[in-house]
Amino acid sequence: MKNHKQYPQQLFLLLLVFCSGWPALGQNEISPSPYFSYGKGLGITSPDSLFMLNIRFRMQNRLGFISESGSNLDIATVEARTRRLRLRFDGFIYTPRLNYLIQLAFSRADMDYDDLGFPNIIRDAMIIYALTDHFSVGVGQTKLPGNRQRVNSSGDLQFADRSIVNSTFNIDRDFGLQLYYNNNFQGLYYVLRGAISSGDGRNIVSSDRGLAYTGRIELLPLGKFTNGGDYFEGDLARESSPKVSFGITYSSNQNAIRTGGQLGRYLYASRDILTDMIDFLIKYNGWAFATEYLHRDANDPITVNDQGDRRFVYVGHGQNFQGSYLFKNNYEIALRYSYVKPDPDIQLLEERTRQYTIGASKYIRGHRLKLQTDLTYEQNTWLQGDLPDHDNWQLRLQIEAGI
Repeated sequence: MKNHKQYPQQLFLLLLVFCSGWPALGQNEISPSPYFSYGKGLGITSPDSLFMLNIRFRMQNRLGFISESGSNLDIATVEARTRRLRLRFDGFIYTPRLNYLIQLAFSRADMDYDDLGFPNIIRDAMIIYALTDHFSVGVGQTKLPGNRQRVNSSGDLQFADRSIVNSTFNIDRDFGLQLYYNNNFQGLYYVLRGAISSGDGRNIVSSDRGLAYTGRIELLPLGKFTNGGDYFEGDLARESSPKVSFGITYSSNQNAIRTGGQLGRYLYASRDILTDMIDFLIKYNGWAFATEYLHRDANDPITVNDQGDRRFVYVGHGQNFQGSYLFKNNYEIALRYSYVKPDPDIQLLEERTRQYTIGASKYIRGHRLKLQTDLTYEQNTWLQGDLPDHDNWQLRLQIEAGI
C-alpha cells in the first residue's frame, strides 16, 4: 500500500524541479542570464552579446534669487525648480559598431514648452555606425557640432548653467546626417565633424525647403586629454602635462524659420542664418581655462506680420572667458566673464549684456554628484535709443545627482 503522507513531499519536489528549469522537464539546458556592468550607468548585455543597453539618469535641482534692477539686493524673483531631469539609454545592436543613443527630458525648460507650445521630450534619437575605428556615420536627432560649451553635456559644467553667449548664439540639436572622423597625424590629434540637417530644431514634423550645413574641426597639438577631459569642464583629471584644444565651427542655416535657427520662436518670414565659432581650452594640474567667440549674421534680421508685430534673429557676437582651479579635496573655485552685443540692426530691440560670475563647486563623485553655487553681477546697456540701462544680481544654488 502506498504511503499517502508522501504526496505533499513529492509535490514539493516536482515544484522545485519546475521552477529551477532542470532537464527533467524536457529543457535541454538552463536559460542563460544577461550580463550586468556598472560603469557609466547600469549596463545590461544579452547572453549572446548581440545587444547592450546602458541606462543613465540625472537631475539638477536649483534654487535661485534675482535682485530688482538698480536695487541693492532686494529680491525680485525666486527660482525654485528642477532645471533638468534626463533619462538616457545607449548601447549597441547586433554588433558593437552599430550604436544607438536615446535621451528624454522631462522638465519644462528642457522641453522648449514656452516656445513650441507642446512637451518636446525627445532630445536625442540617434543611430551611429562605425565604418572604421576612426570614421562613423550617424542618422537621427542629436547635438550639432557646435561650440565647445554646447558640445559639453549640461551635466559636466562647472557653473550652474552655460553662459549667456551659448544661450544666445548656440546651434543646439537638429535632425539629419552626421559624420565623425578622428585620427593622429605626426603627433597632432584632430577631430572632424560635419552635419547636414533640417535646420529647424528638435522633433519638427515637417521642414522648410532649406537645410543647415555645419562643420567643425578640433586640433589637440599636445595629445588627447585624460578620460576625455576636453568634453567636461574643470580639470577633474588633474592633467599631469598641459593639454590644449582649438576648435572652429561654421554653420549655414538656409531659410531658417525660428529666431535662433534651431531654437526660439517662429519668425514671420524665413531668413538665412550664418554662425561662426572659435574656442580654446587648456588644462594642467587642476587648472583650467576656456574661451569661445560666437558670431551670428542674417539677411534683414527683423520680420514683421500684418499686425506690425516684430520677431527677429539675434545678430551680433559674444565672448566667454572662464578659468578655474580644482583643489585636491575636490573643491573648485571658478571665475567667468561673458558678454553679448547685438549688431546695429537690432540695437533698438536688444541691449548689450555683460555678466561677471564667481562660482564654487564640491565634486562628491565627479560631475555625477556635486554641489554648486554661483553669484553673478549683470549689466544691461542700451546702445541705441533712450531706454534706461539696468543691472541686477543673481545667486544660484544647485545639486546634481545622476549615474
